[in-house]
Amino acid sequence: MLKLNQLPTEQRNPNTADIDRLSTLEMVRRINDEDKKVAYAVEKQLEPIARAVDAVAGALERGGRLLYCGCGTSGRLGILDAVECPPTYSTDPEMVQGIIAGGEPAVFQAVEGAEDDAEAGRADLAARNIGEKDVLVGIAASGRTPYVLGAMRLAAERGAVTVAVTCNAGSAMNAEADISIAVEPGPEVITGSTRMKSGTAQKMVLNMISTGAMIRLGKVYGNLMVDVKPSNEKLVRRAVSIVCDAAGVGEDEARAALESCEYSAKTAIVMLLCSLNAPQAAALLEQAGGRVAQALNLHKEESCHGQKA
Repeated sequence: MLKLNQLPTEQRNPNTADIDRLSTLEMVRRINDEDKKVAYAVEKQLEPIARAVDAVAGALERGGRLLYCGCGTSGRLGILDAVECPPTYSTDPEMVQGIIAGGEPAVFQAVEGAEDDAEAGRADLAARNIGEKDVLVGIAASGRTPYVLGAMRLAAERGAVTVAVTCNAGSAMNAEADISIAVEPGPEVITGSTRMKSGTAQKMVLNMISTGAMIRLGKVYGNLMVDVKPSNEKLVRRAVSIVCDAAGVGEDEARAALESCEYSAKTAIVMLLCSLNAPQAAALLEQAGGRVAQALNLHKEESCHGQKA
């Protein structure tokens, strides 16, 4: 295993060696130039990312969970991704969870030494009763963090699918994971400051995993978030706009449909496009596994059979 100072994320970046002597404009230009490299590095890992999406979607469809585990920046990114799923896709808060070394206090303030405790990683994951239905995504720029490795090893013992999201292809996490995702965007702008390019790379990957899984679960119609949870005025307006776009109706008609089905955008869309009432649309969606496109196809097929009969 490489020593810490040998990792790609720990190397000095020759492009920013003089960053402390640049004008502010040139300073931020150099940072921006380095950030541009992240998307290209992620692109090289699209195949394992796609495998992770399918594994997560399959797990969630079978009643399993997606669990993120990390320390520091990586842990906070997992939590950020997890907490955005309920309002965006109306998921149960238990479905996607974030675990961070040091617990809740570490979300707001660094808890020194927490990442070095492999047994704590095992214990925190055991407390979530991880099992064979679940997927654990371990996140660490170095790929060698003991806390995350401890959690990943317990997950493997329990039969869960393990995914490693790192910035070091030769890491222990990548070697042990069922699905290895290693995005290597090169040395950081500030040597070793992995909250920068490495953090951006991890955020992009987590976005793909959760978003891709939700698309596969039918929580998106076209590119509209039709399972949005209208828990505040902004999201209520978004639900109205989504129904307008999907069904090709005005705001008044969209809002009326939403009010008749407890503001389920999916149900309102099927109601309007299939000329059904709320219970009929809800039943059709249930038959289609909650997928709007499939519900519309089923209705079309049923209508065609009815006409032929």
